[in-house]
Amino acid sequence: MSTDDKYRALAAAILPLVGGAGNIESVAHCMTRLRLGLRDRARVRDEELRALPGVLGVVEDDTYQIVLGPGTVARVAPEIETLVERAAPGTGGAAAGTPAVRPFEAGPPADDAEAETGTDTETDETKAPGEPGHDAAALAGKGAAIQAARKAKNATPVKLLLRRIANIFVPLIPALIGCGIIAGLNGLLINLGWLPGLTPALTALANGFMALLAVFVGYNTAKEFGGTPILGGAVAAIIVYAGVAKVEVFGRPLAPGQGGVLGALGAAVLAVYVEKWCRRRVPEAVDVLVTPTVTVLAAGLATLYGLMFVAGEVARFIGEFADWLLSHAGLGAGFLLGGLFLPLVMLGLHQALIPIHTTLIEQQGYTVLLPILAMAGAGQVGAAVAVHLRLSRNRSIRRTIRSALPAGLLGIGEPLIYGVSLPLGRPFVTACVGGAFGGGFVGLFDMLGHTVGSTAIGPSGWALFPLLAGTGGLGTTAAIYAGGLLVGYLTGLIATYFFGFDKDLLDTFNVATEPEPEKSSLATPATPATPATSATPAPSSDPDSPPRPEPAGL
Repeated sequence: MSTDDKYRALAAAILPLVGGAGNIESVAHCMTRLRLGLRDRARVRDEELRALPGVLGVVEDDTYQIVLGPGTVARVAPEIETLVERAAPGTGGAAAGTPAVRPFEAGPPADDAEAETGTDTETDETKAPGEPGHDAAALAGKGAAIQAARKAKNATPVKLLLRRIANIFVPLIPALIGCGIIAGLNGLLINLGWLPGLTPALTALANGFMALLAVFVGYNTAKEFGGTPILGGAVAAIIVYAGVAKVEVFGRPLAPGQGGVLGALGAAVLAVYVEKWCRRRVPEAVDVLVTPTVTVLAAGLATLYGLMFVAGEVARFIGEFADWLLSHAGLGAGFLLGGLFLPLVMLGLHQALIPIHTTLIEQQGYTVLLPILAMAGAGQVGAAVAVHLRLSRNRSIRRTIRSALPAGLLGIGEPLIYGVSLPLGRPFVTACVGGAFGGGFVGLFDMLGHTVGSTAIGPSGWALFPLLAGTGGLGTTAAIYAGGLLVGYLTGLIATYFFGFDKDLLDTFNVATEPEPEKSSLATPATPATPATSATPAPSSDPDSPPRPEPAGL
C-alpha cells in the first residue's frame, strides 16, 4: 500500500465511525488533531474510533477532535474533505443508517463526584474481575465524561474568547515551526562558519514570515470575528510598514513593528466592528466603495495614534517581566508553571499563553516559557510508566499505555491524560508533581544565566529539540532541556508509583481484564496418537504478554 493509500484508507475508516459524510458540517485540523464539526454527536462510535489503528485518542471540545499526530493529520484531513465532498448532499455515507450509539457505553457513566476525584463508583466496585468497568475502554469513557463536564464548565465568555484567540494563532503554527527550525539551522551554520554564501538566504527564509506575522494575525482575526479577512490584514499591515517611522505619537516617532501581534490583534478586531457598523448603515449601492474605505481609514488611524503605542508598551512589559521573573525567581516560577500547566489545560486557560509566546518570539527570537511548560508532558509520561508498573494484572490499560507512550514522548499527551491519568485521579496529580520538578530544573538554570527557549510554539517533548535556542550554545541548551525532561520523567514515575494509588484504587483496577490463556492441555485428555511436542504451549511468564499460538521458544 502506498503512503497516499494508507492515509486514504484511514480517512475512509474514520468517516463511518463519526456518522458518515452527512454528519460532518466542517473539517479542519491543527498540529495533531482532526477537528470535525458534527450535526449529531450521538452517531459517533467512540470506542470503535479509539480502537482504530492510527487514532491516538479523541478530545471533545467545541468540535469533535481526533488525535492523529503531527504529519498524519495534515494528510488525513484533505482525504476526509474529499470523501465528504463526493458524498451526496444530505446522506450519511455508509453509516447513514447506523442507529445512534450512546457515547461511552463501554464504561459506566461518571457522576460529578467521580469526575472530580477520578475514583470508581460503587457500580464499578461490584464488578467481577474481567468484566467491563476495569479495562482501558471504561477508563477512556470516564476520561471523556470528565472532558464533557469540563467543557460545560468552560463555556464562559472569557474562556470562549480565549478559544477564539487560540483559533487565530493555531493556523500560524506550521509556519512558525518551519521558520524556527530554519533559523536554528542558520544560527548553527553561522557559529560554525560553514556555507557563508547560503546563510543570508536562510536568514531571509527564517525572518520573512516573522516580519509580516502581524499581517497574518490581522487576517485570521478578522476571519474569526466575522469580518472581511483581507481588511483585517490591511489594517494590521500598517504596524509593519516602514513609513510609520515618520508618524509621531506623544512627541515620539513610531517604530515599525511596534505593538507586534498584540497591536495587530486589536487593530483587526476594531476593523471588524467598524466594518459591521458600516454594513448596517451604508446603502448597498455604494457599500463596495464606502465600507472598505471607512474601515481602513478609521481603524488605521486608531491603530497609528493609539493601539500601536499601547500594544507596544504591553509587549515591552511582557518581555521584561518574563526575563525578570526567570532571572530572579526561575526555580519557583518554573516549579509553578510546570506543575500548573496540565490544570490550566483542563480549565482552557492555557490558550491565553499563545499571544504571550508569540510576542516573546517576536521580541527575543524565542519564548522562554514553552520549555518549562513542556515539562508537564514529561511528568505525564513518568506517571503513565508508573501506572503500567502498578497495574501489572490489567492487560487492557497496560496495552493502552504502551500504545500511547511514543506519542507522549513527542509531546502529544491527550491519549495518556484522558485515557489513563485523569480518570484514575491521583496519577494526574502526581503527573503534575513531575512537571513541577522538571519546570523547576529548567527555571533554575534560567536563574544561573543559561536561558532555554523555543523558536516556535506547538511541539513539546522530544519534538522540541530542533527548535531550542537560548543564551548558551546549542549543546548547553539541549542538555538543560534534556535534564529537565529526565527530572520530569523520574519524578512523575516515583511520585505516581509510591503515592498515586491507594488500596481501593489498586483493588479496583489491578485486576485481570481479559481471560487468562489456557495454561496447558492437562484439562483435556491427550489423544494417544498425538506426540508430546504438539501439546498446547505454556503461556509466557510475562503476565502482560498475549497468548501465542506458536510453540514456546520460537
